[in-house]
Amino acid sequence: MANLLNKLFDFNKRELKKLEKIADQVEGFASQMEQLSDDQLQAKTEEFKKRYADGEKLDSIRAEAFAVSREASKRVLGMYPFRVQIMGAASLDEGNISEMKTGEGKTLTATMAVYLNAITGKGVHVVTVNEYLASRDAAEMGQLYNFLGLTVGLNLNSLSKEEKRAAYEADITYSTNNELGFDYLRDNMVLYKEERVQRPLHYAVIDEVDSILIDEARTPLIISGQAGKSAQLYKQSNAFVRMLSAETDYTYEESTKGVTLTDAGVEKAEKAFGIDNLFDLTHVRLNHAINQSLKAHVSMHNDVDYVVQDGEIVIVDGFTGRLMKGRRYSDGLHQAIEAKEGVEIQNESMTMATITFQNYFRMYQKLAGMTGTAKTEEEEFRNIYNMSVIAIPTNKPIARDDRPDLIFASMEGKYKAVAADIAERHKAGQPVLVGTVAIETSEIISQLLNKHKIPHNVLNAKNHEREAEIIANAGLKGAVTIATNMAGRGTDIKPGEGVLEIGGLAVIGTERHESRRIDNQLRGRSGRQGNPGVTQFYLSLEDDLMRRFGSDNMKSMMMRLGMDDSQPLQSKVVSRAVESAQKRVEGNNFDARKRLLQYDDVLRQQREIIYKERYDVLETENMRVLVESMIQETIDNVVGLYTQGEQQNDWNLKAIEDYVSANLLEEGTLKVADFQGKSAEDIIALISDAVHQRYDEKEAELTPERMREFEKVILLRSIDTKWIDHIDAMDQLRQGIHLRAYGQNDPLREYQQEGFAMFEDMVASIREDVAKYAMKAEIRSNLEREEVAKGQAVNPKEDGSPAPKKQPVRNAENIGRNDLCPCGSGKKFKNCHGAGQ
Repeated sequence: MANLLNKLFDFNKRELKKLEKIADQVEGFASQMEQLSDDQLQAKTEEFKKRYADGEKLDSIRAEAFAVSREASKRVLGMYPFRVQIMGAASLDEGNISEMKTGEGKTLTATMAVYLNAITGKGVHVVTVNEYLASRDAAEMGQLYNFLGLTVGLNLNSLSKEEKRAAYEADITYSTNNELGFDYLRDNMVLYKEERVQRPLHYAVIDEVDSILIDEARTPLIISGQAGKSAQLYKQSNAFVRMLSAETDYTYEESTKGVTLTDAGVEKAEKAFGIDNLFDLTHVRLNHAINQSLKAHVSMHNDVDYVVQDGEIVIVDGFTGRLMKGRRYSDGLHQAIEAKEGVEIQNESMTMATITFQNYFRMYQKLAGMTGTAKTEEEEFRNIYNMSVIAIPTNKPIARDDRPDLIFASMEGKYKAVAADIAERHKAGQPVLVGTVAIETSEIISQLLNKHKIPHNVLNAKNHEREAEIIANAGLKGAVTIATNMAGRGTDIKPGEGVLEIGGLAVIGTERHESRRIDNQLRGRSGRQGNPGVTQFYLSLEDDLMRRFGSDNMKSMMMRLGMDDSQPLQSKVVSRAVESAQKRVEGNNFDARKRLLQYDDVLRQQREIIYKERYDVLETENMRVLVESMIQETIDNVVGLYTQGEQQNDWNLKAIEDYVSANLLEEGTLKVADFQGKSAEDIIALISDAVHQRYDEKEAELTPERMREFEKVILLRSIDTKWIDHIDAMDQLRQGIHLRAYGQNDPLREYQQEGFAMFEDMVASIREDVAKYAMKAEIRSNLEREEVAKGQAVNPKEDGSPAPKKQPVRNAENIGRNDLCPCGSGKKFKNCHGAGQ
């Protein structure tokens, strides 16, 4: 372990030496830039663009471009980047993560790397965690870029397609990570190439990179339509679960948050629902609904995991404490919580398009990021994103006093001590920021402060509208602010007049978060730019983290020593135990993200193939070659299927005739007699010639121009219909695949194998569909491209329920799905004319 740390430290030292040299070069241009007039300084941008266009590498332009950006920011913003900020910018330009402590000016640091890379004209994306920060930074830093002759776009969720396109066309585009991902998915669902909004992904600088690429990477982005109704089932399951008793009817594993029915619980369920066997295949949906209702009641808590607002369940982000409006728990859990809380149950949704943040951001040619806390996740950044974390030194030494944790036996004792500490500091006029993990805790502390008659502000997901105002005043003398974790992230708490003289901002943590990074972020709110400050964490043995990772021994030790809640324990052993618990949770979370990525990688390969196919359809004027190749492969497959066996007597020539008549040519064009005595190759050639002749006739009837549009219509319709069904099927497969582990099978390998087979079937199905429509469709009103289903982004920034799923068309004849298709193809109805019904 020590060797590994030394290696990492040596790597950081080596990188810093390289960055120091770049900073020297940049500073070498300082006096030269200072002497330029505004016009001369602005003319540098065009000069750099020409040098790049003439083949010069960005690396050789870098030092001079950084110096131009630095001088311009002094003139426009009144801020002159420090040497350490130049080093941070150079690290960003090399596609790394610059770890810069809170208050070191990351926003200004990024401007130099952004300016240099915008010279290429390929577009630079600056990614922030929310739209407030994107708007703020685009307005403030936009002044600098505009001065230097670059255009700046702001990509918001509320914009129209035309406005989004204009934002992406700009040299520099500010956006949230969610909006970028959803725009990518939506671009791959458009019907005309002109409707796309994004350009190819070139360079991105991610602000608060750990929040976006680590914390939010456990949840993929999903565009969904609506599935069938199941509200009644969740109501019944909810009523049943309310009658169950802990331990007797179900067990709960706190460390994994797993809830399981006992045998007694299973018997109760069978009796309550009047069934013989809960695990019978016909009761899969009921079993699932009961399990989700159990989870909703036992492991999901109001005001911790979610809040009830305006008759809806709104998820609370466990990392940021923000409300995630529009986002829903998947797999029926959201419906189960709605039933539990007695609000209207909305329908489950089907997945139409999906991507993980990992796979989206890995598509950029170059990716960089900045944050105050990334070293603890360095391995993940390197393994998944191929980015190194470079710890940039602070401009001034840190003067903050980080005190050892105080551990209390009970939560009650801890909260009392927190309130007493706040009261004492408030009396002295020292501003206090109290960090809590949950909304519930922030409200408990608020009540205690009310008893002490201490005026304070509460900043949590319920009160985020006044966030900027509350944060702006949090550093004033006597201010007390209670904030859920990371609320107000990205905004500066400036110390008020006379505050530094009384010790600066005091930060009090009411418990440790499961990630060390989040604790470090809270600490980093105080003592910025070498200012004084103090941080203190209060823990209790009843805290979630302590309870989940064994605090019973410690509790009995405290009791043996005769310690009560008025005597906290301050022990390095305990602090180390807490840190090792955090490391275990971080490891589990890393594994969860890695697993999500491994599953999404299966889909990524398929997504790339389909999206490229779609892109070609939209971009290419003439798709006849592709359509004919699909028809040809269909002919080859059908003839191959029915000409197996060495003797022609074993062949099913009638089935070939029936298939051709039903799917490719007019009835009677080719008969069994035409195939007799011929080899399989000759039969293929015969059908192909007839099909090509008919295709030529069709094109002559329709005109080549309309035929080209017709080809695009059928290609897009077939690809989209089959792909959406496939995505949804893959989603369903993934949700149930973990059960294979019980049969000693590796779920991931099973998912890869089955996913590949399903994809092959889908591609064959697209080919058959295209062949059938191209040859058989009557072209009257078919020439309009249309969406096969309406999608809704499951997005924390959007509200409203997804669009309804199209209902299947019922066939007039009463044909079973497993019966032979009446068209004579020899296939089952569900695989032929019953496909999609």
